[in-house]
Amino acid sequence: MYKYNDFDTAFVTERNAQFRAQVARRIDGSLTEDEFKPLRLMNGLYLQLHAYMLRVAVPYGSLNSAQMTQLALLAEKWDKGYGHFTTRQNIQFNWPKLSDVPDMLDALAEVGMHAIQTSGNTIRNVTSDHFAGAAADEIEDPRPVAELIRQWSTDHPEFQFMGRKFKIAVGAAAEDRAVLKAHDLAVRIVQNPAGETGYQILIGGGLGRTPMIGQVINDFLPRADLLPYIESVVSVWNQIGRRDNKYKARIKITVHEHGIDDIRARVKARFALIRPSFTGADQELLSEIKAHFAAPNFRSGSTAAYGAAYNADPVFRAWADTNLAEHRNEAHAIVTISIKKHGATPGDASADQMRAMADLAAEYGYDELRISHQQNVILPHVHKSDLPALHARLKQHDLATANIGLISDIIACPGMDYCALATARAIPVAQQIATRFDALKLEHDIGHLQIKISGCINACGHHHIAHIGILGLDRAGVENYQITLGGDATWTANIGERAGPGFAYDEIVPAVERIVEAYLDLRSNAEETFLETYRRVGLSPFKSALYPEAQKKVA
Repeated sequence: MYKYNDFDTAFVTERNAQFRAQVARRIDGSLTEDEFKPLRLMNGLYLQLHAYMLRVAVPYGSLNSAQMTQLALLAEKWDKGYGHFTTRQNIQFNWPKLSDVPDMLDALAEVGMHAIQTSGNTIRNVTSDHFAGAAADEIEDPRPVAELIRQWSTDHPEFQFMGRKFKIAVGAAAEDRAVLKAHDLAVRIVQNPAGETGYQILIGGGLGRTPMIGQVINDFLPRADLLPYIESVVSVWNQIGRRDNKYKARIKITVHEHGIDDIRARVKARFALIRPSFTGADQELLSEIKAHFAAPNFRSGSTAAYGAAYNADPVFRAWADTNLAEHRNEAHAIVTISIKKHGATPGDASADQMRAMADLAAEYGYDELRISHQQNVILPHVHKSDLPALHARLKQHDLATANIGLISDIIACPGMDYCALATARAIPVAQQIATRFDALKLEHDIGHLQIKISGCINACGHHHIAHIGILGLDRAGVENYQITLGGDATWTANIGERAGPGFAYDEIVPAVERIVEAYLDLRSNAEETFLETYRRVGLSPFKSALYPEAQKKVA
């Protein structure tokens, strides 16, 4: 993984010193909160419902054990003993004191981390496939490209105060695990019929109050053209995008209003203008970056211990069936550690758990960890012979829940428990759904089913692209939860359909239960997933199950 060079170290050190002085001026009253706000946002510091919140960047979701250990230190020393992994592959600390934030940033810098551009109207943390570098279905590791974009975008003078934030994701696999079509701009590494590797570029995706699926603006872009082309896209949007209304300032609205063909022509013209200024230094930098992402020296050896444990231990077998994925080296597996124990807060990990995961990465995982947008932690490279011992250690720290991809593996934003923008609670709803279906012992029979919950229209919980999406709203001072069905976050991405009127807080879990019961009755066989069933039968039978009283009135 990428390690800071002397320039990176000096840059972050200077930024932290600047912010330390700004914090001191805010504390002594020299800066008002309004004056301080743009300065703190440039350094990942929010003012939430109850306290400040520091959002730390985890570029493209990659960490090593020293970095995870340092995150545990931050949680224990300056917060309340835990951190919250987000749908942007970052980590948030929800309770820091303003006076402590400069020390937190200095501690992050010690292990090559920062909080720059995790907020504000700029290019945010670049995300990627959480199985990158390990997945059997990828063309190449997409993280060097993500790192190149991160370095190019950090403190880019043209893109620090745009109309709104701008989110970029990079993927290179047959399966989309990075939700590429829901980003402002997505880079998909592809090969053309001649076998040449290049990039497919998508723009205009995004969720929030106007959810849209990204569109292809360039089907095959040569490698050397990547940065000038991305800069052309962002420049065009920054110039013509709406600034009269912040809700219409995202590139998805610009694409919708102008049309993809018009935007493509504008980008082409801008690209022709700026392409000559890129003389190859970016490609030299990319070559240097790639050296940081060399694959580990994978161990060989027997995997018999894995097979024996799988056959002898039903608990281990259940965990292996849900939490392991195919690795490109057949002697290894990709391990997803669930941060979704039934009844726990989705995405929260204690300092003890972070240290445990760091230790396991160092001992069994070639010192690599990843954060997924599903708010879980991944050990991307584990030899199969080590899996029984790894599982035993995970159990000691409440990290061995066998539910990846199942109904309790819920994405949830912080909601009204923390966020000043939220209009309803999200965390308690997720906890209640998880514990209810655990009690029913139906999870594994239900199979793959994604529930995602947002506590407001900003959709940080990705509810629009969930199989079952839940949006919490305020209706005359009362929490009301709308349900959408049939959303999809893969290459066949689409926005879910709203089922009908919303439900009160104490009605939402029974409503989800009725949906699931309907699915189990409707599916053609035990292998047909919820999404497959929904696409086959449509909304109507699920709506009948959701609103039985309405059906009685019609009858």
